[in-house]
Amino acid sequence: MGLSAQEDTNRRMLRARDEMDRRYAEPLDVPTLAAIAHLSPSQFGRVFRSVYGETPHRYLQRRRVERAMTLLRQTDRSITDVAWDVGFASLGTFSRTFSTVVGCSPTQFRAQHPPVAVPSCFLATWTRPRDFSASAAVPRDSAFGEARGGRRRIASSS
Repeated sequence: MGLSAQEDTNRRMLRARDEMDRRYAEPLDVPTLAAIAHLSPSQFGRVFRSVYGETPHRYLQRRRVERAMTLLRQTDRSITDVAWDVGFASLGTFSRTFSTVVGCSPTQFRAQHPPVAVPSCFLATWTRPRDFSASAAVPRDSAFGEARGGRRRIASSS
C-alpha cells in the first residue's frame, strides 16, 4: 500500500524538522533543508509553515532558545558562551530572540530559574517558551496549536 501525497509530504517535512532538531547549533539554510525534504527552497518554506505553523527560521530560533534555557538553568557558563553553544553568532541577536520567545532577557531568566533537582523533561514541559512577540495577540505554547485548542479530538460513537 502506498502513502498518499499528503502523508509523503508530511513524512519528508518531519525528516527536515528532525534534522533541524539534531543540528540546531550548526548553520542551517533553507536550501539544505529543502533538499532533505526533496522540495524547492520556496516550496519548502510554504509547506513547512503550513505543516508546523511557523517558518523554518522561527522554528530553528525557538529550538535554539529552548536549548539555551536548559543550559542557563543547568550550567554556570556565561551567556555569551551559551549563545554560541546553541548556534547564535551574535550576543545581541541571541538576547533579542531569547527575550521575544521567553518574555525576559537571558540574565533575568537565569536569576528566576536557579538550578533545582528536578528531571529536565519536567522542567522542559513546565518552562516551555511562549511567543511573546508583538505579532502574537495571545502567547502560544508552541507551533502545534496547544494554546489555541488546535488539538484534534477523536469523535466518540456514544
